[in-house]
Amino acid sequence: MLELGFYGSLLLRISVDVKRKDFKEQVIHHLATIFLLSFSYCANYIRIGTLVMLLHDSSDILLESAKMFNYGTSWRKTCDSLFVVFAVVFLVTRLVIFPSRIIRTTLLLSMEVFEPFTGYYLFNVLLMVLQALHIYWAGLILRMVYKFLKGKLEKDERSDEESEADVEEDDKGKEEKMDQGDCYCEKSKENLNSKLSMLTNSCVLNNLTHRRSSVANRTHKAQ
Repeated sequence: MLELGFYGSLLLRISVDVKRKDFKEQVIHHLATIFLLSFSYCANYIRIGTLVMLLHDSSDILLESAKMFNYGTSWRKTCDSLFVVFAVVFLVTRLVIFPSRIIRTTLLLSMEVFEPFTGYYLFNVLLMVLQALHIYWAGLILRMVYKFLKGKLEKDERSDEESEADVEEDDKGKEEKMDQGDCYCEKSKENLNSKLSMLTNSCVLNNLTHRRSSVANRTHKAQ
């Protein structure tokens, strides 16, 4: 029940979290996990559900710990060590133990106990969905390990290029708006200056006309 609440909160939070390359995979993973937890709890498959959670949480603890130390200023070696241990545990538990022990038991060995039913197919399909996601994330982790060994690992492989592009587009949009605002201000200044010059010219002309008329009146009176 605690795990179900945890993954429910992750599913609700992912919509407002930073979007990464595996956004869709994360949504599929959380939905599959919630269905598996609910089904195994309601069908009393407590032992198999506990084993699945144990395999997943064993590597997740190391991943979150590595992320935590990554934000520290003087914990880089600890972060790198935890990342290496996480990669090994992830690959062993999710690519070796999970398919060879869990899926093999639920898919094949369970047929020795009972006949297939609707829940059997649903349960195993969801487990295979998780396994497909494990293979996808294992590829990302291996790429990170390769870059780590080369000394070129600077960020998470899941960093979404589209999000970065969106940020760049937003920056460009802001710059364009600022440029448009500057152009508008310049045009407004030009219009204002032109109006002021016209007003000044009109005032000067009025003064000249008034002076000429006054001079003409004085001359006429003098005559």
